[in-house]
Amino acid sequence: MVRIVYLARLRDAFGKSAEQVDLPGDVGTVAALLTWLRTRGGVWAHELASGRAVRVAVNHDVAQATTPIGHDDEVALFPPVTGG
Repeated sequence: MVRIVYLARLRDAFGKSAEQVDLPGDVGTVAALLTWLRTRGGVWAHELASGRAVRVAVNHDVAQATTPIGHDDEVALFPPVTGG
């Protein structure tokens, strides 16, 4: 199981702050996870579409598209934060 945490606007859009999921065998990277989540359609496809500002952290470390995701990992999805 992988724990996915949704923060800020994504939490509001998806109507949940987190979920536990069993990933399909072909979902082993951040990019594959985002593609898989987009297949849910609707707001998922819109909010996670290519070009939308979404950052990802795996186990509290900022991740790239090629970052691996494994069993028992925590993946956080969040919009970029600005401040100054």
